[in-house]
Amino acid sequence: MRKCGMRIGMALLGGLMFCGVLRAESCPAWRPERLQLEITTLKNQLERWDVAYYQQGDSLIEDEVYDSLRQKLQLWHRCAGLERVEEPSPLLPAGKTPHPVAHTGLHKLADPVAVAQWLRGRSDVWVQPKVDGVAVTLVYRDGELAAAVSRGNGLKGEDWLEKVRAIPSIPAAVKGAPSTLILQGELFLMVNDHQQKLHGGINARARVAGALMKNRLSPVLQQIGLFVWAWPDGPQEMTERLQQLAAMGFPLALAYSQSVSSLEDVRQWRERWYREALPFVTDGVVIHQARSPSGHYWQAKPGDWAVAWKYPPVRQIARVNDVEFSVGRTGKIAVVLRLAPLRMDDKWVSRVNLGSLPRWRQWAVVPGDQVAISLMGHGIPRLDKVVWRAAERVEPEAPAADRYHALSCFSWLPECRQQFLARLVWLGGPQGLGLHGVSESTWQALIDRGLVRHLLDWLVLTPEQLMSAPGMGDKRGRSIHRQFQLARQQPFARWLIALGAPLNPQQARALKNWHQVQQLPAGEWRKMTGIGAKKAEQIAGFLRHPPFLALVNTLEEQEIAGFAGTR
Repeated sequence: MRKCGMRIGMALLGGLMFCGVLRAESCPAWRPERLQLEITTLKNQLERWDVAYYQQGDSLIEDEVYDSLRQKLQLWHRCAGLERVEEPSPLLPAGKTPHPVAHTGLHKLADPVAVAQWLRGRSDVWVQPKVDGVAVTLVYRDGELAAAVSRGNGLKGEDWLEKVRAIPSIPAAVKGAPSTLILQGELFLMVNDHQQKLHGGINARARVAGALMKNRLSPVLQQIGLFVWAWPDGPQEMTERLQQLAAMGFPLALAYSQSVSSLEDVRQWRERWYREALPFVTDGVVIHQARSPSGHYWQAKPGDWAVAWKYPPVRQIARVNDVEFSVGRTGKIAVVLRLAPLRMDDKWVSRVNLGSLPRWRQWAVVPGDQVAISLMGHGIPRLDKVVWRAAERVEPEAPAADRYHALSCFSWLPECRQQFLARLVWLGGPQGLGLHGVSESTWQALIDRGLVRHLLDWLVLTPEQLMSAPGMGDKRGRSIHRQFQLARQQPFARWLIALGAPLNPQQARALKNWHQVQQLPAGEWRKMTGIGAKKAEQIAGFLRHPPFLALVNTLEEQEIAGFAGTR
């Protein structure tokens, strides 16, 4: 969140979150000159975003992306042996209006173990949603709203009284309050039935911040609510405090505060508020001890009586370490990004499938770039966007797209390594000949040993040859030899598909033998279900291709059913 970086004036729940622990990411393998270049470039960009955010009220980048990039900058400083960048930045003045009570902020707990440790030995503990908005101090004197101060540096902030008076949901006057009432809370964007797990942050905090930073009164002020999360020197009993707040016109804390006594209690409310419809955006929960020190002792740093346990981010930012290209059986080139490992939900993610070569060129992503990753259904990583492009860009050399196609690489050559292996994997897989126990690593071992150089070389291998392959051994070598011999009994249709003919099983089963295939006029293919003009042309071209005809000759010589005796 931006409040963990230079955006400390926008701190949530009263303050600066604990950002000292960066995600366990290794330093990039850059030479010192490049590391310094990347540091300078990113630092300058962050400063430009800050100027737009604070001086014009314009948010040019999503909060989660900004926060992650600021953490990257801290990591790179550490990697370069530089001092940690201190906050706040001199670009961002703390403000001139003093807070009557300092904003303390919150330590951020990383996981359930840390939450359980914090809870140990504590009593009268409560949990609230961690409302995602902009922190403010309100001061009422003799029941009248007299001051509204942005968080700033926790000690001084900007005078927001004119803006806050234009917010209908904040009472201009309260009844039953002490002569001086000091409240700290979160100004948030009011939304209908917001489900955090489904909808994410929707950049709500940035809209609130923008409305408050603009010189003129913004229509967005009409959509802002207030969640009070601290009443310094208020009633020590939480129940009494919440009820009095509600009676004075601040009802949300009463509606969304729950007494808890265990980690399981906290976990259940955290999960519930993550999923159920709420009138505000949240990014976790805050766990409070009911009793806190007198406001006179509060400081502009996290206290020990309240902590935050955030939700897992919907998107995380990762560094691209490498771009890998692989050629599939039909010649299609797939692109995979290798990432600096990051933990998402309960899994580690170190790669994301980018799709085709044209899609990679469209993304224009290279090693060193920072990308936003989210999880689709079934936990599959997805590239959402490139959030930061490295200053020094070296585009990896991609395979030539015109070199590979459905009719290339029926034999092993150095440049055919990937496609040829993919053909073998398809041939032995469940859609092909169903060779049990014959995996990609099996084929690779046979290729490395020089035993397979053409697609059907394996048909004539002896058990002794198989046992000589790296990592094979006697027992496995004999087992694989049995599978190779059983393959000879597979029907003609399965052989056609295993060799890569562009037919589905139903179409292939309509063909009895190679002699019938040879005799079929070109127009006959189009009479089969699911075969149009373009498909018929692909089939005819494949079946006339010389390397495929060489495979047919091999199968005839080996007396495979459907191919033998067709000359």
